[in-house]
Amino acid sequence: MAGSGPRVVNVGLSGFAPPIAEAGGAVTDVQWTPPGAGDAEAARALAELTAHPDVEAANARAMTRYLEAEPGLIGVAPARDAIDGLGDRTLLHAGPPVAWDDMCGPMRGALAGAMVYEGWARTPDDADALVVAGDVAFTPCHHLGAVGPMAGVVSPSMPMWIVSDETGAGRAFCSLNEGLGKVLRFGANDASVIERLKWMAGVLGPTLAAALERLDRIEIKPLMAQALHMGDEVHNRNVAATGLLFKRLLPALLETDRPAGDIAAVARFIAGNDHFFLNISMAACKLMLDAAHGIPNSSMVTAMARNGVEFGIRVSGAGARWFTAPAPMIDGLFFPGYGIGDASPDLGDSAITETAGIGGFAMAAAPAIVQFVGGSAHDALAVTDEMAAITLGRNNALTLPALDFAGTPAGIDVRRVVDTNILPAINTGIAHRDAGVGQVGAGLTRAPMACFTEAVKSLARDVGQ
Repeated sequence: MAGSGPRVVNVGLSGFAPPIAEAGGAVTDVQWTPPGAGDAEAARALAELTAHPDVEAANARAMTRYLEAEPGLIGVAPARDAIDGLGDRTLLHAGPPVAWDDMCGPMRGALAGAMVYEGWARTPDDADALVVAGDVAFTPCHHLGAVGPMAGVVSPSMPMWIVSDETGAGRAFCSLNEGLGKVLRFGANDASVIERLKWMAGVLGPTLAAALERLDRIEIKPLMAQALHMGDEVHNRNVAATGLLFKRLLPALLETDRPAGDIAAVARFIAGNDHFFLNISMAACKLMLDAAHGIPNSSMVTAMARNGVEFGIRVSGAGARWFTAPAPMIDGLFFPGYGIGDASPDLGDSAITETAGIGGFAMAAAPAIVQFVGGSAHDALAVTDEMAAITLGRNNALTLPALDFAGTPAGIDVRRVVDTNILPAINTGIAHRDAGVGQVGAGLTRAPMACFTEAVKSLARDVGQ
């Protein structure tokens, strides 16, 4: 129109918009950043994969398999009996593969503690000699259908939760939760830690196994769904879920022929450990995501895991490959006397919960979690809303009251992460960087972009082949 000022669309740097408006121009400010944080090769790969019919069809199959999986708790058994392929001198650990010499302090501390617990070493200091001599092998939990929180260490005699699909076609495993304080999963390995582990193997595991024999099967998704309605996000907050599980277990525990003292000790242990359900939640999420894994051309993420050195993701259409980047530090709240300088980088397999659409993706269900990991109740809602932009859909079996009972955002799509530059949110514990200390805080972190750009590039090379 004659006499009117300029009309400008400002893309990218918002600082250019105010001067135009002050000069009398009409300006529309568009928030935009290049895909993949400016990785040109990833942007080209993204263009090839966007709306690709083979990828869309594969993702529909992957999401259907994830949604249809029905994890049930069926038993507890020593790892050597439960997990196929676990060698007599093999230890499992969290995250993608990592060599002993490259491991972070808490993981080395946990593995050394496991060697003492198994009787392979007299003290944690003996562990290095065992490794150098080739007497111990290490494998990621994910490679054998298992998951483990923090260091994720599993040794042959440790009791494991066994979760199976309703059809019996798939199984997943996780260790039992030790509680808080100085525990193996955070790298602590003194005599009190070893004593607790031996009690768990000799009393807790067999007593729980006897109770589950009477129950036959506990469906896990209904417990998770109810816990989400009661203020849990089923990763760092499991108060309700643990209580619901305890209600199911206690009558069966009382009906077993285990010694009364053992039953009482097990009941006290569960009642005093609000995180007891976490490991079951992790195994259930692993089972659901494994059902979606291995579909050619699918861009759906089926695992996010950290070993304290690298953060890795696995993608349904990429088979056994890991896409890794340096593990990030965690922005969080620290226990008195500790700070960021004491912290290990991000660690653990527990991000399998976020991968499955709970944990950080379901923070809208658990505003109280921000008292533990930092932020505000509004932040909890905003994070869940943000995650919907990078997922393939929602899990309507797991709903969020605060969002009008919408399902949790689920099915992370590597394409959408690269396109939007929105990174998956994870809430997690923080381990001390040195072996033997334990947990020093908790907080929030984001998965690194490099994992997703590399996955997009790899899928673009493979699609349609």
